[in-house]
Amino acid sequence: MADTPDTSSYELIRTPATTMAKDQSVLLNLMSKPAGSIAVILPDVLSSVNLKYVKLGYHYLISHAMVLMVIPILIITLAESWFRIGWDDILQLWENLHFNLVSALACSGMTVFGVTLFVMMRAQPVYLVDFACYKPEEARKCSNEKFLQASVLTGGFNDETMAFQRKICARSGLGDNAYLPESIINDPPVRKGQPNMRQARDEAELVMFGALDELFEKTGIKPKDVGILVVNCSLFNPTPSLSSMIINHYKMRGNIKSVSLGSMGCSAGLISIDIARDLLQVQRNTYAVVVSTENITLNWYFGNDRSMLLSNCIFRMGGAAILLSNRDRERWRSKYELVHTVRNHKGADDKCYSCIYQQEDEHRNVGVSLSKDLMSVAGDAFKTNITTLGPLILPVSEQLLFFANLIARKVFKFKIAVLDELEKNLDLSEWYMEPSRMTLHRFGNTSSSSLLYELSYMESKERIKRGDRVWQIAFGSGFKCNSAVWRALRTVKRPLRSPWLDCIVNYPVKAPPL
Repeated sequence: MADTPDTSSYELIRTPATTMAKDQSVLLNLMSKPAGSIAVILPDVLSSVNLKYVKLGYHYLISHAMVLMVIPILIITLAESWFRIGWDDILQLWENLHFNLVSALACSGMTVFGVTLFVMMRAQPVYLVDFACYKPEEARKCSNEKFLQASVLTGGFNDETMAFQRKICARSGLGDNAYLPESIINDPPVRKGQPNMRQARDEAELVMFGALDELFEKTGIKPKDVGILVVNCSLFNPTPSLSSMIINHYKMRGNIKSVSLGSMGCSAGLISIDIARDLLQVQRNTYAVVVSTENITLNWYFGNDRSMLLSNCIFRMGGAAILLSNRDRERWRSKYELVHTVRNHKGADDKCYSCIYQQEDEHRNVGVSLSKDLMSVAGDAFKTNITTLGPLILPVSEQLLFFANLIARKVFKFKIAVLDELEKNLDLSEWYMEPSRMTLHRFGNTSSSSLLYELSYMESKERIKRGDRVWQIAFGSGFKCNSAVWRALRTVKRPLRSPWLDCIVNYPVKAPPL
């Protein structure tokens, strides 16, 4: 399978919103094009070659309208000045500057002050220097059959529930090489009430410190250089916090700005990046570390409520750490620059709020329930998010079309297909969905860190080229849909250290349809 699709300057991305909701998180290499070439094109326009070139001409004209207007004016002005102003006029202007030295210095001073103020007040660029994804040891590998056998040995599941879990494992797209912590898959088998806080801490330390050790080794940054630390884990929130565990282990400095996020779901990784970006705007010339993980030990469901069993079947052990910086000198070695973050929360709607809900079943077994409304809720949240993100990334030409379309619908009551209709019918090709599907196959759903395993997959396939924009989107309980858009600062070669290093040549594999 080719690593890059055959695409034109404008790409059509069409998929049902429900398709996007089937994966807990989706990372897309949005375009293998410079930032100015992205556009969303209506299908009926692309079906006609003539109309296609009319539209391409329109996009080119609008995108370069300022240049096309300014250049003729500039040429006319320069020509007029050349013929009207002679050398005597230039010498006289120079002599006048000598007599008005104070005015000239004042004007220059104001110019310098204005430029300095602009530089100081502008938003600090945020660079992703590098990241690391934790890869557990081989002893933690757990095939689907091993998982099902361990589930039988717990004694907590009836025959119907086991048949349901077997069906989920067969259809989920999860392979046989994902990982589970020792507290879950052990000998003798785990039983209800056996996993404890010490085991949960052991899992958290193993994952977080493993990812951070690799990150510090890859970047050469010392833990004491880090000024901001943001850690997210949805279902495990001990005291002291996970951020405190990291600070204690690495003996980080006392004035570090630390944040621990809990109960934010699978989209918490992007929330953490957004928080780190905001902190980097006020704390200059520093580094920020974001750690995303989930803890399985204390969150295994031992009951027979089918709505709570999905997490057992697809969630697996994993975590990732990212190094961000606002230091200008870090740009040369950074991989990406953060362009936009968009966060949407649908929690005001009761249906959205309760579609992913941690609760007890009738036998007081705690689990996370997924309602039948999850797909429609995720689709609506995705629609809201992409509609918010669109004006930020689309070229002026597309924004003008959207504005004209909006006026036509709202004012003149025309029924015209617009961006929101296009969103409902997005149809991503297998190439775009591949990183998400292959990550689920190899590592399972690692919650908020899944996005980084997917990005690592793309880097290992050497798909990231200089100037590309990468769109990360994730869904989480609440209900939330969050996005981040990155711009590749360089062409990324296959990393020397990657969780995919020993198996990337075997991917992609044929995964069952979701």
